[in-house]
Amino acid sequence: MGLDPFNLKLLRAVRNADAYAFHELLTLDEIVSSPRFDVPALLDKARATLRAFPDPVDAIVGYWDFPSVLMMPILRREWGLRGPSLESVLRCEHKYWSRLAQAEAVPDLVPPFALVDPFAVSRRDPPPLDYPFWLKPVTAHSSLLGYRIRTRGDFAQALDAIRAGIHRFTDPLDALMGYADLPDAVAGLDGPQCIAEAIISQGRQCTLEGYVFDGTVEIYGIVDSIRGRNRSSLERYEYPSSLPERIKGRMRDAATRVVAHIGLTDTPFNMEFFYDRDRDAIALLEINARISKSHSPLFDKVEGVPHKEVMIDVALGRRPDYPARRGRFRYAAKFMPRLYGNHDDWVVSHAPDEATLRRLEARVPGAEIELHVKPGMRLADMTMRDPYSYELATLFLGADSRTALKRDFARLWRLIDLRFDGQEGVAA
Repeated sequence: MGLDPFNLKLLRAVRNADAYAFHELLTLDEIVSSPRFDVPALLDKARATLRAFPDPVDAIVGYWDFPSVLMMPILRREWGLRGPSLESVLRCEHKYWSRLAQAEAVPDLVPPFALVDPFAVSRRDPPPLDYPFWLKPVTAHSSLLGYRIRTRGDFAQALDAIRAGIHRFTDPLDALMGYADLPDAVAGLDGPQCIAEAIISQGRQCTLEGYVFDGTVEIYGIVDSIRGRNRSSLERYEYPSSLPERIKGRMRDAATRVVAHIGLTDTPFNMEFFYDRDRDAIALLEINARISKSHSPLFDKVEGVPHKEVMIDVALGRRPDYPARRGRFRYAAKFMPRLYGNHDDWVVSHAPDEATLRRLEARVPGAEIELHVKPGMRLADMTMRDPYSYELATLFLGADSRTALKRDFARLWRLIDLRFDGQEGVAA
């Protein structure tokens, strides 16, 4: 689903890659960037591609978020391919249904939450939870339409923005849920719905990467997630995690209970947690029934093999042999330098071209750089953004210490030298 050149390179880096042929099933624009996801039309196009394919189809895989993560179980079921049920994936991806299931499996790790119909709530109504809280659609991707609510004014502004954009996600979600056998608790939850959640961003955030194979849950890696100064936007991922081993063990146990309760099987997954050191408490943020594509280059640098290998092995009915422990570096990071605040009217006046970026990469072993901006671009037109910041670039780095990772990033970012509206540069 959504094969792209960057991730194709990583797919071809897995062991036994010469035995595989990777084919695109729907384009990246169709399942990620489109302003409208016409799910029936997309499924029909995918079916036509599969029917016309002259050779056997051995697996359908993907690493993108909504809606493709929910389309894959439908297509796999129709083609008799291995994978999780649509209902189990919905119990991960539908944020309200997922919280209901999590509260049954690990009630102490789930924050207060409430269902919110953004079109039924008025500015005069009391908030669904005590301030502060998050408000977001029951499904979306890349933190789109997710708002941190601190005041009644924040709530009113968020509702206005959500009402204007939520149908992009809830209309295709309704179409996908029409293929599922839904329990009574969620059968009537169609239409534009949001979830309000108490904020649990206190402490350190990390993501467990794992898989379920023949009913057995395995956690093979933990990645730290470092947020920016606004405590909302992610600025860096680091692998392996620096959390204490006893905390990692508690998270592994909780993840195993949740996955078993949800009924996931024959799929990779990732699960995000927070650890509050002052309270010695962990909290569960969310579950995704897929690998994190952002983590794949990190595993490649440290393990010597991208964890896309896990996705492929499970889909083909093989128990993964992972982690590989044959990497070039001890540590790896994905840096996401950001510009904070509202600068929609700014225009990029200087950015290096592709040839310059490749020369910069050559200065630091293992570096990979992707800019999300180019000269002449208005920041208002960026897709790589959240309500509070603009993600200007992605830099993947490997090193033999965490200090070296940060040093190499700072050096490369100075050399990249982005400028806006004639300014000399902007610190991210």
